[in-house]
Amino acid sequence: MHLAALSQLLLAQVAAPAAAAAPQVETTIGKPTFASIGFFFLIVAVTLVITYFAAKKTKTSSEFYAAGRSVSALQNGFALAGDYMSAASFLGISGMVALKGYDGMIYATGWLVGWPALMFLVAEPLRNLGKFTFADVVAFRLQQKPVRIAAAIGGILTVLFYTIAQMVGSGALIQLMFGLKYEVAEMIVGVVMLAYVLFGGMLATTWVQIIKAVLLLIGVTILTILVLAKFGFNPGNLYAAVVNGAPNGMKYGQTALEPGGLVSSPVEAVSLGLALMFGLLGLPHILMRFYTVPDAKAARKSVLYATGLIGYFYIIIPIVGFGAAALIPGGRGFISSIDKGGNMAAPLLGEQMAGAGFLGFIAAVAFATILAVVAGLTLAGASAYSHDIYVSVIKKGKATEEEQVKAAKIATVVFGVFAVGLGILFKGQNVAFMVGLAFAIAASANFPALLMSIIWKKFTTKGAVASIIVGALTSVIMILLSPTVWGEVLHHLDAAGKPYGIIPVKNPAIYSMTAAFVVGILVSLFSEEKSAQAAFEDEKIRTYLGVGAE
Repeated sequence: MHLAALSQLLLAQVAAPAAAAAPQVETTIGKPTFASIGFFFLIVAVTLVITYFAAKKTKTSSEFYAAGRSVSALQNGFALAGDYMSAASFLGISGMVALKGYDGMIYATGWLVGWPALMFLVAEPLRNLGKFTFADVVAFRLQQKPVRIAAAIGGILTVLFYTIAQMVGSGALIQLMFGLKYEVAEMIVGVVMLAYVLFGGMLATTWVQIIKAVLLLIGVTILTILVLAKFGFNPGNLYAAVVNGAPNGMKYGQTALEPGGLVSSPVEAVSLGLALMFGLLGLPHILMRFYTVPDAKAARKSVLYATGLIGYFYIIIPIVGFGAAALIPGGRGFISSIDKGGNMAAPLLGEQMAGAGFLGFIAAVAFATILAVVAGLTLAGASAYSHDIYVSVIKKGKATEEEQVKAAKIATVVFGVFAVGLGILFKGQNVAFMVGLAFAIAASANFPALLMSIIWKKFTTKGAVASIIVGALTSVIMILLSPTVWGEVLHHLDAAGKPYGIIPVKNPAIYSMTAAFVVGILVSLFSEEKSAQAAFEDEKIRTYLGVGAE
């Protein structure tokens, strides 16, 4: 998720306790090399060739949005993993563990635990009830127009803030790796991403995700093996070296393996956990993937495959982080001197263990990671407008296939240009709040309405609209007035010179998600809707048996 977010989170909250000043260490980071440029163009070329062939099969709206529902469970499992294992998972978590130790694993755990809930709560109903977006499910037995408008607002807000953070992260990565200007890097990402989505639609995006997931897993596995080989393939030896004195001469002490630092308040810890877990169940670009498989059984199996791949990834990525702290000359001091957020820890470790060629491979994989995630986000944002607003509300469901695909492609271009512009606008800004906002909105606006529409017979149109709007507004306002944004981004300081917030809460999900559920329930109870209740039994049959599903 979230390279830029984790980088800035570290900037704001982590003081890397380097034992000594970083010595001068030679590295090719920031200097274009044959290996890095070669791997970069190879990956872009391969993915564009896939897009070319996918474009030949992308003619109808179903093919553009859902790859013609022809993706197998295993393929979708890899694509789901690719969508979720973003550059933040790779670069951000490894960097956080390298600089902060144990607490860096909070995000790895939080991002993993939502997958079983996704499989058991929403995967099957989503596939059986929906067509292209999660708003199809919420609006299934309710009044279409108000629900779709509200759901599209929640979906677009989530995707937009998620995308900004990815764009800022991609600009920073390419700037560091190739020495290009930040603005040029942003435009490169934008152009390639638009090529994937415009011409290849979901089919191209799926295969880009699959390739990226395989490359990322290979890269991290090789790094992990190289690190463990230095310690006799015993992780205990690695952890002991981090505490007592690493091969690079750094000694970090027992605190490197103990919790406490990133999140000190129990309420904040629970709130962050809720956002990371249930935010997954409201991310539009993840939920869209369940429409690409033939049936509900394949949807469930694809989550099972994805959970295994993601679980494996998050188990080994901390080893890369601890390995970076222990093996890179200069340790934490040198890592933070290259990038204060520690995001270059994994590439630096790759260069240290296997030379500049492997560094080029790792950098190219990181770039492919960002490209693939941004492509998926753009497709989700475009579909929220074109399918939920244009086709379902403006055209009242009577748009031709040609009109639907045209609307989707126009929305894609607008969203892509907007993403590049915002990425340039937010250059150097603290974007931690944007990913926090994306997860808070997903967990507060999208998830409660989605869940209640599936399981609660008395849920009404007014209840759904109120739940989505209250969840979105509460989460947005609480984060804008939090110490992260009000204090650190807008530079409001207290008498002691420390950033403060009007609302002293950094992780609002525990409040905003609760508000969304409570408002949705109360409004539904006071606005009984007979037609919605009558349609609930039909919905249940389709939910669990798939009768009538596309």
